Amino acid sequence: MKKIYPLRLLILLLMLSVQLHAQPQEQSVKVVVAPDHDNWTYKAGEKVKFSITVLKSGTPLKNVKIVYEVGPEKMEPTKKDSTVLANGTFSIDGGTLKASGFLRCTVIAKIDNKEYRGLATAGFDPASITPTVENPSDFTRFWDKAKADAAKIPMDAKVTLLPERCTENVNVYHVNLQNFKLGARLYGILCVPKKEGKYPALLRVPGAGVRPYAGDVATAERGVITLEIGIHGIPVTMDPGVYADLYQGSLYQYFSFNLDSRERYYYRRVYLGCVRANDFLTSLPQYDGTNLGVAGGSQGGALSIVTAALDPRVKYLAAFYPALSDVTGYLNGRAGGWPHLFDKVNLRHHNTKEKLETVKYYDVVNFARLIKVPGFYSWGFNDETCPPTSMYASYNVINAPKELFLALETGHWTYPEQRDKFNDWIVSKLQSKAQ
Repeated sequence: MKKIYPLRLLILLLMLSVQLHAQPQEQSVKVVVAPDHDNWTYKAGEKVKFSITVLKSGTPLKNVKIVYEVGPEKMEPTKKDSTVLANGTFSIDGGTLKASGFLRCTVIAKIDNKEYRGLATAGFDPASITPTVENPSDFTRFWDKAKADAAKIPMDAKVTLLPERCTENVNVYHVNLQNFKLGARLYGILCVPKKEGKYPALLRVPGAGVRPYAGDVATAERGVITLEIGIHGIPVTMDPGVYADLYQGSLYQYFSFNLDSRERYYYRRVYLGCVRANDFLTSLPQYDGTNLGVAGGSQGGALSIVTAALDPRVKYLAAFYPALSDVTGYLNGRAGGWPHLFDKVNLRHHNTKEKLETVKYYDVVNFARLIKVPGFYSWGFNDETCPPTSMYASYNVINAPKELFLALETGHWTYPEQRDKFNDWIVSKLQSKAQ
């Protein structure tokens, strides 16, 4: 029997699909942890102190027991202890790092049988962080050949109007393209301003997961053609339950599929699919012929950097907390990027010669080295999904114009003001050149 998905469930699933960009739900009790430097940044060898306060309704709670630990992010803690906040506050000597990196203090308070967690992360000379991943001598040749082979595949574009999603000013379409080989498909939601004219274009690339997409109608309303793509070769307008089934089934841990082969690794279709999406965008009669951008967060932040590196048609990129950055960090005594292929949980599965060879060709660091266009980047020091050590490893090798907006206390989420700044930057850049 066919499942029926009520509107309430659809809305819930769509909300979950953007959770990586949403601020965490507020709680009545907050565990506030903060380093003693306003900018959370220290010189290597400089000591940091973390202050801890447990608040309820904005007032410090007294006589609360806390358990805390301090150590390099994603590594085993170097200090563990507990105490009682007799006056509602406490200060921890966090120590230091002798080299560039990040030191994290995590605190748990238990109140009325419920645990509340807070953390803060101090950065030590983050601008000096260098990558651990190797840069293959044939990296550019490998991807030039891959692009040339993919370019021979007919696009075979199929575009279907979605009347129920159109607005007064924007037409919305479901797009189906042939990707990097015959029979492989790429799907997305295209939004085009209705008013006759020529417009800049923006490729929206997705965060990790398997989900439907609504398309970036809001940016199209501002006068920019948008294409929001999925990466898995499946339509992006199906019943929400289908994606949940795929995520737990045939696409479970897709990010490690065929990791032992640089020719067959899952992200080959993804990276080349982003270029194919741009083939389509730039072929549209409404495209202005010049101004093309790419934007996304997490996996999408990685894809933004990758796409700008692979495709010279891209003029601007915007990336929230890019994943897939310096994934070999764990093999060098520090945090590596999502999907944490070589952390203590996954190391025994992936620490092989073949897989280590493959990651060199897909790590964002090695694409970041090739960036030639202006970019806007944003993240926080408390990100536990995409560790800041890994993101700085990519950011620090970028030689093109770059702007980093830090929202220090954020984890793998963004403030509304942060998102507004991100969107306004990419739209204003695209439109300023178009006028």
